[in-house]
Amino acid sequence: MKNIKLAKYITTILIFIFTFNIFIYADTNTVVTLANDLNESQRTDMLNLFNVSENEVSIIGVTNEEERAYLEGIAPEEQIGQITISSAYVEIIEDGSGIDVETYNISWVTKEMYQSALVTAGVKDAKVIAAAPYPVSGTGALTGIIKAFEKATGQKISNEQKKIANEEIVQTGKLGDEIGKEKATELITIIKEKVVEKSVDNKEDIKRIVVDIAGELDINLNTNQIEDITNLMDKINNLNLNTQEIRNQLEGIGDKIDQALRDNEEVKSLLQRIIDMIKELFNSLFGLFTNK
Repeated sequence: MKNIKLAKYITTILIFIFTFNIFIYADTNTVVTLANDLNESQRTDMLNLFNVSENEVSIIGVTNEEERAYLEGIAPEEQIGQITISSAYVEIIEDGSGIDVETYNISWVTKEMYQSALVTAGVKDAKVIAAAPYPVSGTGALTGIIKAFEKATGQKISNEQKKIANEEIVQTGKLGDEIGKEKATELITIIKEKVVEKSVDNKEDIKRIVVDIAGELDINLNTNQIEDITNLMDKINNLNLNTQEIRNQLEGIGDKIDQALRDNEEVKSLLQRIIDMIKELFNSLFGLFTNK
């Protein structure tokens, strides 16, 4: 009888120690989302890529239905697909650190596009890895990233904000196919900053900002592109974002944008000097002929 009681006592202690160890070692600042359609081998590959084990972090699933809730009507069917493969690692880091993004096997969405859209969604100060076991577009990964951020912080992000962030990803990607991904990201980010900063309250003013910024970056937009960006920015303007927060979170992008604007101004300045020299030359030649 004493042995049975002793065995129960030891078992209770072991259970307590095991539970306590999980509590101590589980990283509550880190959450991993694994796509529900991964097989066991792919699941293991993703955990190895994220350099985590099952008992170290909180792991949650993400489904194709969840991705569709934010992408249907925005992304083409072939990009959404019937299964979910993209997975994500999100670690909450020190305040003011910004959003740092890495990607693996993401073929269409760039890390800068994720950064910008995550700011729109209200994500901040996070290390993010979007990955898949084989090349995928990456449009669906944003759902998992946001879901992991919500779990890690306890912060609830509105469905409207999630949908607009997904729309930004898709629209920037489409524009990138036409003018280049880097140019498209710079354009969308700068326009977003200006619209938020000025709290523009009508579409015509937003459209003027779109046209002006595109001109400054020497980017030619057609009518449909201008309309699409204007409509997106009108939605973003209603999210009450903060301009300084946008710049603080876009680690590295702000500097690249400033440099792009400076480079463009330098090119324009050089071209203007060349034009002025040509004018002077023609004036001089004209003067020679008229004096004869």
